Amino acid sequence: MKQHKKTVLLVINCLQGGGAERVVLTLGQGFYELGYEVHILRFKPLVQYDLSPNLNYHVLKFKPYKLIPGAQRRDQIFARAVDKYVSKNIGQPDIILSNLDRADSILSNSKLPNITYIIHNTVSLLYKFNKNHNAEQLKQRMIDIYAKHPCVCVSEGAQKDFIKSFGHITPTTAIHNPIDKNSIQQQADAFVPDYQNYIIHVGSFKDAKRHDVLVNAYAKTDQSMPLLLLGQGKHKSETERLVTELSLEDKVIFLGFRDNPFPYIKNAQFKILTSDWEGFALVIAEALVLGTPVISTNCPSGPSELLPERNLMPMGDVDAIAAKMQQAMSNPQAFHAPFDEALLPVKIAEKYVEFAEQVNIMHK
Repeated sequence: MKQHKKTVLLVINCLQGGGAERVVLTLGQGFYELGYEVHILRFKPLVQYDLSPNLNYHVLKFKPYKLIPGAQRRDQIFARAVDKYVSKNIGQPDIILSNLDRADSILSNSKLPNITYIIHNTVSLLYKFNKNHNAEQLKQRMIDIYAKHPCVCVSEGAQKDFIKSFGHITPTTAIHNPIDKNSIQQQADAFVPDYQNYIIHVGSFKDAKRHDVLVNAYAKTDQSMPLLLLGQGKHKSETERLVTELSLEDKVIFLGFRDNPFPYIKNAQFKILTSDWEGFALVIAEALVLGTPVISTNCPSGPSELLPERNLMPMGDVDAIAAKMQQAMSNPQAFHAPFDEALLPVKIAEKYVEFAEQVNIMHK
């Protein structure tokens, strides 16, 4: 008799753009390699990624439900539709993993068993709990959601922050994001960039990334290597103005958003991050796969879990960052760091299975 194949269902609002969306697809691949039947359910048809034929994809559109008044009531009604759809088309998954706030809110109303949330961010910083006048109200709403099911945070730092923000409301653990080494190495060889002997920064032009600190620090080095900036976002034009003010137009190159950033990362002398916060800092692990040295601010959460002490810099400290950049320009290989094979998708999927089993034992 054929043994029943175990199934996992990953739920996310859409598969467009961000890091969490890519993590869902990579984690799905990890479960596939473990022998699971993998399903991905999204609530918007949009897709920006190449979808692997090894996984099964489902769309249940949220849009028609937007007409229902009251967000919480709407999520309850849509949750019933999700439960019905899953039971009919997938059966009863052994593990259900919910990703990002829309899916989390809906699945907090689900009656399906075996649900776990994946917390992709450092919550207090993402929701600005200390700066938000509605903080207590928002916190309570989130506690109502996250107390319903166990949570996996994508770094130790994100887990500590989750517990500090909400208390011990549910079982939590930290499991790093999976890194699809083979796929990254393959994509990195797609072409050779027109630039050589350069520094690279990859990331959206948004508050957390601190392009202002990066450019001001770079201005204090000898600029013996050009600085390439990959990404788009709201602070791009003011960063361009800053580059002009500092007369660095010949040295700082804006490349915009690139579908495949990996050839630029692979061929860089080193990569730099000057963020004030991250969830896991996927971009660091991706550079390590390609053997590219990385220097980063020691921000919450992630960099200190992936890089040795000598590669870290204090946040927002332009002089210290300039000094470290200058060192790396003289000797990039001094900042080389190994890639941890424990981050491979199949290994990360195994950790999720272990956590799900532990939680089930606790509940019984």
